[in-house]
Amino acid sequence: MTRRERILRATRGERVDRLPFFHYWRHSQFGYAERDCRNRGMGLNWDRPPYVINLHGVEITEQRAVVDGQPLFRRTYTTPLGSVYEEERREPGVGLWHGSRSWKSILPWVTSRLIKGPEDYPVVKYIVEHTEYLADYLPIEQAMDWLGEEGVVLDSLPHSPMQMLMIHWVGSEEGRIFYHMADYPELVEDLYCAVSKSREPLYEIAAGSPAPVALCGDNVDSVLANPILFRKYFMPEYEKQAAALHRRGKLMAVHMDGRLQGLKELIGQTPIDIIEALHPPPMGDLPINEALVAWPGKAIWIGFPGATYEFGPEATRQYALDLLREVGAGDRLAIAMSTEGQVSNDNLMALTDVLASAALPLDPAAIEQGIGMPRARSLQDARSGGTTC
Repeated sequence: MTRRERILRATRGERVDRLPFFHYWRHSQFGYAERDCRNRGMGLNWDRPPYVINLHGVEITEQRAVVDGQPLFRRTYTTPLGSVYEEERREPGVGLWHGSRSWKSILPWVTSRLIKGPEDYPVVKYIVEHTEYLADYLPIEQAMDWLGEEGVVLDSLPHSPMQMLMIHWVGSEEGRIFYHMADYPELVEDLYCAVSKSREPLYEIAAGSPAPVALCGDNVDSVLANPILFRKYFMPEYEKQAAALHRRGKLMAVHMDGRLQGLKELIGQTPIDIIEALHPPPMGDLPINEALVAWPGKAIWIGFPGATYEFGPEATRQYALDLLREVGAGDRLAIAMSTEGQVSNDNLMALTDVLASAALPLDPAAIEQGIGMPRARSLQDARSGGTTC
């Protein structure tokens, strides 16, 4: 069974031979450790956009600026209704490394949002209403050709409408989006509706792409998106997106990497197929065994908690064993080595030591007895070279 088959069959609830595990291309290093882990069963998933954007009546300029002694990049959008701008800090490596990340895997940090006050809402709405989405499947087709059976290529879609406001345009720092909801409810609602309507062609484009899974790029957390907001703004959009995708037989994944205990029941009511990046404690607050019971018809792609890596390879190995004890037979699961950042060679190999032995259905006793090669031998073999099978 190939890595791609293993991931997709497990995601559809079918029985597979081994627990699927994979690294995302956007975080993955290359070299002896990556090669060794892939030789032992690690897949490689790749998310790419199936579309391009045309902006009509909008001029975009970018220039370097210095604000409070810090070098920043200011991007200005000029429309017939006025201008808005945002500023971001870029660490070395942005534009040269995976996924617009820096050498340290840090995304550009937005320090000034597009929407600073009520006067900016009409300008951003103009931009939204003059955004045209066009299908461009070359990135998907190219990645599928390159990757083959090594993993899964996913359509990469932007954040859902309300999270565009929460995360990108208004921001949640110091509660800004919530103050805006209280002070300018009509403006917030109007912009949300405009984004929702503008996205309808995009969902149809994603549905028509050759990728088997569409990944909605939300960052769901029950503190930022409390149950009231989730029910009002998120669930209807997921219904709309799923309707387009499911008509074409595509699986829908949503990035939910935050605290989900408070949203557990509502998430179960959505048409989402894959809860992507669920982080068990200590980073999240929903244990994986509870999630599996709460969402019997959904697959869970676990985001291995990056905080565990801070304690080194032995802690990584022990956490992985503890995690496997919680997941029963191991059905409807896949494990991502990281969904948030890079993983050191030592930690990547330690986690693979455990997961490479995870035959299904899981037997915790067998897993503990067959963790894999002692680390010193594994490292030596990995450095000696070999061909990824």
